Amino acid sequence: MQDTTLSPVPSWPATASRLVAVAAGREPADLVLTDAAVVLVQTREVMQGWQVAVAAGRFAYVGPDAGHCIGPETQVVDLQGKYLIPGLCDAHMHIESGMLTPAEFARAVIPHGTTSMFTDPHEIANVFGLRGVKLMHDEALMQPVNIFTQMPSCAPSAPGLETTGFEITPEDVAEAMTWPGIVGLGEMMNFPGVVSGDPKMLAEIAATQAARKTVGGHYASPDLGPAFHAYAAGGPADDHEGTCEEDAIARMRQGMRAMIRLGSAWYDIEAQITAVTERGLDSRNMILCTDDCHSGTLVHDGHMNRCVRHAIDCGADPLLALQMATINTATHFGLERELGQIAPGRRADMIVTSDLRALPIEVVYARGVKVAEDGVCLVDCPHLDWPEDTRTSVHLGKALEAADFEVTAPDGANAVTVKVIGVVENQAPTEALTAELPVVNGVVEGQGGVCQIALVERHRGTGQVTNGFVSGFGYTGRVAVASTVAHDSHHMIVVGTDRDSMARAAMRLGEVGGGVTVWKDGEELALVELPIAGLMSDSPAEEVAAKAQAMVEAMAACGCTLNNAYMQHSLLALVVIPSLRISDLGIVDVTRFEVTDLFVTEDE
Repeated sequence: MQDTTLSPVPSWPATASRLVAVAAGREPADLVLTDAAVVLVQTREVMQGWQVAVAAGRFAYVGPDAGHCIGPETQVVDLQGKYLIPGLCDAHMHIESGMLTPAEFARAVIPHGTTSMFTDPHEIANVFGLRGVKLMHDEALMQPVNIFTQMPSCAPSAPGLETTGFEITPEDVAEAMTWPGIVGLGEMMNFPGVVSGDPKMLAEIAATQAARKTVGGHYASPDLGPAFHAYAAGGPADDHEGTCEEDAIARMRQGMRAMIRLGSAWYDIEAQITAVTERGLDSRNMILCTDDCHSGTLVHDGHMNRCVRHAIDCGADPLLALQMATINTATHFGLERELGQIAPGRRADMIVTSDLRALPIEVVYARGVKVAEDGVCLVDCPHLDWPEDTRTSVHLGKALEAADFEVTAPDGANAVTVKVIGVVENQAPTEALTAELPVVNGVVEGQGGVCQIALVERHRGTGQVTNGFVSGFGYTGRVAVASTVAHDSHHMIVVGTDRDSMARAAMRLGEVGGGVTVWKDGEELALVELPIAGLMSDSPAEEVAAKAQAMVEAMAACGCTLNNAYMQHSLLALVVIPSLRISDLGIVDVTRFEVTDLFVTEDE
């Protein structure tokens, strides 16, 4: 696959002579910021009254007096004592989870001070393979901020437990390592494969390390015994699946970075940051990230600024929290000479704020250009011309009916005991529950908070529907919620209390080409169209966020009280995070990594 996209950021060698000349006073700077309280995350200091000179999109001079850098055409901005901090970095995230393309995601987060993102597009990789990754990579490089791509490692995430639209191979990984915007391998979700020495997984890691790039981790197991140590030996350099202090400590002790996350539904910072704030461990190996944020969170609540504020609220000193969202991230990816600190030679990504604790994002600069002020994005975020077939990826194969969502009971049974996926609020893992359910006319019926869940195959048009049960959503009445965002295989997940509504919801998404739809009592309450790969929209972020907010409100109107229930819904097919999940192959026991019977047997 020929690469034709070049990064628009001038390299240091291309700008070095001018940076030196500006710093020495032989040439004028493009921009000088005066009377700034410069936050040096590299030393954890605040330098009052310092000045910063920018040339060719990079910092040329950072010190007490940049007067010698000012010429007739230099733009001079007096910050009047306000803080100047580095642009914020998101160390691990999936753009697709924002329901937006890279361009619209960038436009949504730039006003929040995010100037660098390290993205793993494994969602689109499951739908379109390496070609989908290349499309995301190319649009990412077009943006006015830094969007680096990690080549997805696991499509499928767990071979033998799900079927994806495409598969990623070691050859794909090796090819991607030659692209200009690739900084490493995306999260290695197949941790059992690494632990068992699977040649394919180790070949992907080897290809990444041969390219001298970073291997992302994903160890979603509470077992910190030999299996965890084997995973660490396999090469992953970080992990974001920790949920408690012990997890963070274990990862850092093994030479990994503990990435602690605050997304739309993942609240894992508070339980892990104590490893630094209370236990006193070295903070260099702890990094903040979001993982998954939907558009409503991005537009209304923030992005990495939200993470940093939360870390501060959890007891972190503001300067330490900023390190975890700037220099720690840059260093981890080998980009400390490019990003993450206000220092000569680095890209001039910076934020003006009047309060380090509340962190209002007043002005944002990226590569020395003012890109946002007072919550408004001031620059264009160019869109890729997405191919037409990327907008027609939902293939149902047939007209779905209520009967497709029936769970047939064993002959003669009046009641059965079934395995139930138990949703855990604000956590990615699920519980493995059981419930005794009634049988009516040979069909198992949900009751008492237990809904039906179905996975509808949508990549190859087979018409296959896999059925099971889930609890925790609290739906009442005749409800159905369907989504073509179904990590990671991205078939279609339908959760409901009424089979006819489930069929209608599924057909609706087939009609619009993907997205999320909420139905109650025979009527559609909300629809978020996501036509690109059934995962994203290239409509303005504000429009998508408004529809996403209406979707959240519609789920609440159906009786759901979970925080960001949509995120929980979208992960019900993620067969690499315990305990129970659903896939096109059946109900998956992720503690054993095997497909299991829906009905509880006598020996279980």
